Amino acid sequence: MDLYGKTALVTGASRGIGLAVAEGLAGAGMNVTLTARDAAAVERAAADIAARGGGKALGIACDVRDYAAVDAAVAATLEAFGGLDAVIANAGVGAFAPIDELTLEAWHATLDTNLTGVFYTVKASVEALKRSQGALITVGSLAGTNFFAGGAAYNASKFGLTGFSQAVMLDLRKHGIKVSTIMPGSVATHFSGHAPGPEDAWRIQPEDLAEMVLYLLRTPDRTLPSKIEVRPTRPPGT
Repeated sequence: MDLYGKTALVTGASRGIGLAVAEGLAGAGMNVTLTARDAAAVERAAADIAARGGGKALGIACDVRDYAAVDAAVAATLEAFGGLDAVIANAGVGAFAPIDELTLEAWHATLDTNLTGVFYTVKASVEALKRSQGALITVGSLAGTNFFAGGAAYNASKFGLTGFSQAVMLDLRKHGIKVSTIMPGSVATHFSGHAPGPEDAWRIQPEDLAEMVLYLLRTPDRTLPSKIEVRPTRPPGT
């Protein structure tokens, strides 16, 4: 895909991976809609990106657990930029606890965001992506193939997302839509209450995943990397 002048929508884009992806896409000349639950944060992020030059940026408050909100964000993107060429479904949360301590609220928040939220994002954007023969990239996790103690909710959401993304890839490639999922390991973000610092230099950095999104969007039309696992090169102890 020639990115200049095209349009992307990135969910969960007020910080971390989503923000880095939005910055990378705008730097490549794409117009970008950023969505997140925190209205002030996502509007500030969009303003910062727009001030740097490159593509235009629009910040919209949107909870991916609410289909009407996602649908409205897609409609606002089409109105602002005239089309939609790429969707990066990144919004996610983490709740980690043994099953006997896992609350009903944590279970539903995790599944509703990490899995149903991606379903809503795809459903709201699929007709626009058919028109552009665009790209859909879901941000999963290595937890989508590797289970661990305390991960019942998170593993369920990410295993589900892996299967969902691969099935959607088979559904949509006949429409010229390329569907890929990126499955990172440890990333230096504020995910699940973590505050990244110098000690996280060994981890995957958000900008590394932004480069991977750009790579996927620029891959020749005849080639479809459907699933990419990403690990830190040298984690502690190696």
